Amino acid sequence: MRLDKYLKVSRIIKRRTVAKEASEGGRVTINGKVAKPASEVNVGDVLEIRFGEKRARFRVLAVAETVRKSDAGSMFELLEGEEDIG
Repeated sequence: MRLDKYLKVSRIIKRRTVAKEASEGGRVTINGKVAKPASEVNVGDVLEIRFGEKRARFRVLAVAETVRKSDAGSMFELLEGEEDIG
C-alpha cells in the first residue's frame, strides 16, 4: 500500500494531503530511509514521522485498504513519541 494512503487509513495522520506533504518534505522514513508518498508500506516496517518538534516511530502491524475508525489503532504499534501528530 502507498505510504500516504496507509498514514490516512491507519489515522496516524488524519488527511491524505497532509500525509503526502509530509512525505514529499522528507519528514517520513521507512526503516530509516526517506520515503516518498508512493513508497510501499509492508507489515513489519518501522515508520518515523517528524512534524516540527514532534517525532514518532511506529511499527506496521497490518495493512488494509479500509478499516473502521475504532479498529485503526490495531494497524500499528507506537514505539515512541506522539500518537496523534498530523
